[in-house]
Amino acid sequence: MDDFVEQDDVVGRLRAGDPLSWETLYRRMYPSMLAYARRRLPTVEEAQDAVSEALTRTVAGLDRLADAGARPESWLFGVLRHVVMDRQRSAYRRRDLPDRREIDGPDPLEVVVVDEEQRAVRAAFERLSERDRELLELRVVAGLSADDVADLLDMRPGAVRTAQSRALDRLRSMLVPAEEVGS
Repeated sequence: MDDFVEQDDVVGRLRAGDPLSWETLYRRMYPSMLAYARRRLPTVEEAQDAVSEALTRTVAGLDRLADAGARPESWLFGVLRHVVMDRQRSAYRRRDLPDRREIDGPDPLEVVVVDEEQRAVRAAFERLSERDRELLELRVVAGLSADDVADLLDMRPGAVRTAQSRALDRLRSMLVPAEEVGS
C-alpha cells in the first residue's frame, strides 16, 4: 500500500474493487494478521479461518470503513480482533480449548531445542495482564503502528508506546532467571 498517496484514494480503490489494491493489501497484511490470530487461537486452521472471516467482513463493510475514515490496516485488525474474540468466547462456552497449541515446523529437533524456552516465554506472557498481552500482540506480533493500536484500544499513541515499554519490561523481568535477580 506504500504506493498509494492519499488515504481516501486507497479506500476508494478498494471500494471500486481494484484487484491490485486488494492484492497489495492482502499480501502486506496477511502474515501479521495470521501471526496475531495464531497467538490467540489454538490451531493454525482456526487462525487461518479467523483471518479469512476478517477479510470477508472487511470486504462486506467497505462503506463503513470509508465512513469511519480509518486506515485499512487498522480497520482489518479491528475486525480481526472481534472475530478472534468471538471464536474465543465460543470455544470457552464449548470448553474445548486444548491444553497446548500445535507446533508449526517440520523439524522435530528444532522443536526439542526451543521447547523449554518457548514454555518459559509463554508462561511469562500468560502472567501479564490481558491488556498487556493484547497490546504486545498488536504492536510486536502484528506489527501495527502506535497510531493504529491507539485507535483500536482507545488510547493515545504516546500512551501506547509507554504501555508497550512497560509491558516489555514486565515480561523481561519474568524471564530473568532467579539467580540473576539476587545479583
